[in-house]
Amino acid sequence: MLETIPISKFKATCLRLLGNVKKTGKPILITRKGEPIALVTPPPPPPKLENWLGCMAGTVKITGDIIAPVIDDEEWEALKD
Repeated sequence: MLETIPISKFKATCLRLLGNVKKTGKPILITRKGEPIALVTPPPPPPKLENWLGCMAGTVKITGDIIAPVIDDEEWEALKD
């Protein structure tokens, strides 16, 4: 059964009610003069990665030499006399 709460009670106890929704997972229907105006539901669980180590393997393409310096040693100002 869906819990129904008037908007005035929701406004007065909002933080506690939101905490209960998160903890219990049960939604709350908020009404104004007996008419539904909002439905508060818990968020869906975050997606779980079964094997997060190595999940990006194969997504990078190396297009050049990644070890050698970008410019020659002669062009470095710190090495100039």
